[in-house]
Amino acid sequence: MIKKYFKKIEKFLERFTHIIEDYIIHKEILSDNKGIIDGEVFFNNESRLDFMEAVDMNKNEKNKYSYHYMNNNNEMVFRYDNAKHHRELSTFPHHKHTKNGIISSNEAKLDEVLSEIEKEVLKKK
Repeated sequence: MIKKYFKKIEKFLERFTHIIEDYIIHKEILSDNKGIIDGEVFFNNESRLDFMEAVDMNKNEKNKYSYHYMNNNNEMVFRYDNAKHHRELSTFPHHKHTKNGIISSNEAKLDEVLSEIEKEVLKKK
């Protein structure tokens, strides 16, 4: 089951080849249903996404995730994660870091993050 999930992640990346220059992925299979996938995605505007997901298919959830998007100067544009701080947010533990601070966010998904980055990359062309 976890191998199927990892393939789904790679398919998400393949859908965005018009903005992706290259990517590196590391997969760690902990059991048939648990694993960790992380990687770096390099975009054609020289920006980059570092991501990590610790997944438990038994519970159909990501125990931990982070999607950290940086511009071509390695400055954070945004980061989604579910670190258990910012209890004051209505979407705790899910939140988004922006240049202007931390805001509520639903659980982030890689395909949605890539769509958000796509708008950013295409806007600057």
